[in-house]
Amino acid sequence: MGQFRHDRRAGCALAVLEKIVPAYGWLRNYRREDLPKDLMSAVIITAMLVPQGMAYALLAGLPASYGLYASTVPAIVYALFGTSRHMPVGPPALMALLTFTSVSALAEPRTPEYISLALLLALMVGVLQLAIGLLHMGFITNFISHPVLSGFIYASAVVIALSQVEHLLGTPISGEHSTVEVVLEHARRIDETNPWTLAVGLGSLAALVVLGKLLPRVPVSLVVVAAATLVVYLFGLDEKGVDIVGKVPAGLPELSVPALDLEAIRTLVSSAAVVAFVGFIESISVAKAIAAKEKYKIDSNQELKALGLANASAAFFSGFPVAGSFSRTAVQYQSGGRTQLASIVTALLVVATLLLLTPLFYYLPNAALAAVILVAVYKLLDFEAARKVFRIRRIDGYALVVTFVLTLLWGVEQGIIIGAAFALLAFLRRTAYPHIAELGYVEEKDSFLGLESFPEARTHPEALILRFDARLYFANVPFLEEQLIKEVADRPDLKWIFIDCRGVNSIDVTAIEGLEDLVSGYKANGIEIVFTHMKLPVRERLRKAGWDEKFIDAGHAYHYQTTREALKAVGLSVSEKEPDPERRLWKRPIPE
Repeated sequence: MGQFRHDRRAGCALAVLEKIVPAYGWLRNYRREDLPKDLMSAVIITAMLVPQGMAYALLAGLPASYGLYASTVPAIVYALFGTSRHMPVGPPALMALLTFTSVSALAEPRTPEYISLALLLALMVGVLQLAIGLLHMGFITNFISHPVLSGFIYASAVVIALSQVEHLLGTPISGEHSTVEVVLEHARRIDETNPWTLAVGLGSLAALVVLGKLLPRVPVSLVVVAAATLVVYLFGLDEKGVDIVGKVPAGLPELSVPALDLEAIRTLVSSAAVVAFVGFIESISVAKAIAAKEKYKIDSNQELKALGLANASAAFFSGFPVAGSFSRTAVQYQSGGRTQLASIVTALLVVATLLLLTPLFYYLPNAALAAVILVAVYKLLDFEAARKVFRIRRIDGYALVVTFVLTLLWGVEQGIIIGAAFALLAFLRRTAYPHIAELGYVEEKDSFLGLESFPEARTHPEALILRFDARLYFANVPFLEEQLIKEVADRPDLKWIFIDCRGVNSIDVTAIEGLEDLVSGYKANGIEIVFTHMKLPVRERLRKAGWDEKFIDAGHAYHYQTTREALKAVGLSVSEKEPDPERRLWKRPIPE
């Protein structure tokens, strides 16, 4: 017995440890045959990540080496605490753009002050994500709907692309500009274009597209960037105005401590919230997509904790806000990666790159990195998904467009916040004006079904049957009252209103009071209201409101389990065997 208790305690302790550090589970059960797959995947991802990481750091307004720093410690931290087996965490394009838009308004990019604020932003994002995860409040990210996120991603792709035009043309733009101003300034300065820079950029772009289609399994970004670097070195293009990365510091990232300035924290707090939510949504979306294919579960709250710890570690190891990457996750999965060991090995290979290979980056042209970014962000544009949103529900399409336009013309933070508010208002409007269907008897189905779908359904002049397809609450009771007024006005012989409540999952106090007024008001005019298919939670609310005492004495109950049962209780039958033909007369009035 003592041994049993000891084993049970040990099992519970291991379960708790695995819940806190999910890596313990896959490490304890690691299969030897997965090792070659994880190692090969790590090599492929490293080849893809090195040029991308450096490009995204420049996009974020930071030195190129910060993209590599953000790909080391944060990736290992997530691998230990995350629940996805396949998602590598690092610097994606969206996080880079959000970092730039959040911090560039406060400091000049690549300055010590700017770098300090970027580290502070990463720390704030990490603390916010960790707090939400610890409080089990991951559900709040659900308030950013998929159409809003899509509109934000499309606008971000355009903004990112425009931000790289200066690197492709060799005509840098100084200061903070709106999207329209960027386009106009580039148009004005088109004659200042450096032809060598443009040639390197367009050549790299064409090579990435062509080789990407011809050699889908080859890390073409590394090949193209290496070739562009070699061309710049051999032909001395840096002396002809082609911007290069220059010296990249060798060695590991130093321990960095963000400056905890209260004014800066106050200024960045709303931006940090947007970065935290967008980073989590981007990560959880790709993690769940792969997990569904591999038949395992993703814990949303644990993901928030893991991403929070990863971002906090980025702040202390010279990184910037990180998240899961759509493209790198897909490549890691398709290349055979089985566990997060692939991410850990990738981080170690990046460390090796920092220690041994940084001199090779000196002649790397910014135009080639811009081409890498342009190809990456193009993959974010899923136009078919946008068309699908409009086909399914037009108002969701409007939410997408509102988010896209405002993000593009006003700003990332404002666009996503107003887009989310628009989607939320659209949802509230749908619940305030829900679908209410009139039902009729369909003999072939022997059921009461909606007249919209079954126009041949039969109705009775003395009975009106409506189905309410939403929860009943204070905002939609007036709409129910308006619909009843319209329907009753055309039925002079009406004696009964049957409200099918199978779609009503809950009811609040205001709705109960509104229904009481409706029942009493129509009863005074000789029309009885009866409810059917009412669910237990709703019936319990009505019982607590005293309906059993208020409405039972009317000679019949105010609620019946089915519509057929309610009709029978008041003397209306749909049976063809009913002896009185007037009592079984179910037909739609013939329009004049």
